[in-house]
Amino acid sequence: MEGKLIFTIGRECGSKGRIIGQKLAESLGIKCYDKELLTEAAKNSGLCKEVFETHDEKAAGSFLYSFVMDTYSMGYNTSSYMNMPINHKVFLAQFDTIKKLAAEESCVFVGRCADYALTDYPNKVTVFITGDEQDKIAHLMELHQVNASKAKDIMVKTDKNRSSYYNYYSGRKWGDARNYDLCINSSHIGIDNAVALISEFARMKAENM
Repeated sequence: MEGKLIFTIGRECGSKGRIIGQKLAESLGIKCYDKELLTEAAKNSGLCKEVFETHDEKAAGSFLYSFVMDTYSMGYNTSSYMNMPINHKVFLAQFDTIKKLAAEESCVFVGRCADYALTDYPNKVTVFITGDEQDKIAHLMELHQVNASKAKDIMVKTDKNRSSYYNYYSGRKWGDARNYDLCINSSHIGIDNAVALISEFARMKAENM
């Protein structure tokens, strides 16, 4: 594949979407931004990294979406931005950082409304990773060293936060197939096949552009 290409990976908790994004980036020799995006956004915004970690992929419903985006279009030095809730400042900093990184290099973004931030970016492949519940719970049990009940609680809470965040800031529905180029159930094909499928889809999409 020639030229710059961006991949965005939306994912259900426990679906191994982060691992798929990392392996995809590794296979293509490009960077993957997951938690790394928080560090980059902190550098660009002047807010401390801990603020991003605390408010990562969590929506606040006190201000209207349109107000947030109007402020983004006007810049970070306006009084509106200064008085904005911290959740919105975190979103705007990540939004800006995603666009900045996409303009500089081919890369993979995991979560954080990257597909929405790059709506008008032509050379991108947007993916959503799902999985069967029992597989997701088993993965979370191993990852966090917890029992099945606790793993399910983590899964439900995390997906609720991710869904609320995505729906609030994008005005779209998280996980809706119409919002993505490709939806994959990792339980059915595994990590390596998911990576291969995304790569092949990107090749075919590039040929038809």
